[in-house]
Amino acid sequence: MPQQQPVTIIMVEDDEGHARLIEKNIRRAGVCNEIRTFPSGTSAVDHLFSEEVRNAGPFLVLLDLNLPDMNGVDILIKLKADEKLKRAPVVVLTTTDDQREIQRCYDLGANVYITKPVEYESFSQAIRQLGLFLSVIQVPETL
Repeated sequence: MPQQQPVTIIMVEDDEGHARLIEKNIRRAGVCNEIRTFPSGTSAVDHLFSEEVRNAGPFLVLLDLNLPDMNGVDILIKLKADEKLKRAPVVVLTTTDDQREIQRCYDLGANVYITKPVEYESFSQAIRQLGLFLSVIQVPETL
């Protein structure tokens, strides 16, 4: 059986403080996968659709919806419409807790939707739990 490649985590998060907090708490949960952070939708899309990523091993996307240059939903739509990238799990991690938005993201193919708690300690705890989740899930290879 071939050795499975480690999963790269692609984090799309424009808030630098949130990005640091997310990475720190994922690490605290024992996840040592590579984490690549992108502060804008444009930079994330350019990276995700680059040949390097399209032909690389498996990855998982942590996606904020509220980005300065584009809506995270648009990124989700692009990913799930692409024949090669559509299997990549997408974890929406955002402050938006609107039920219609949550439903829309699931309808568009999001695998998990997490609302970022406003309170610091709750946010840290939620991300540690996400890290534990990430440490046990299986991620498919891209096609």
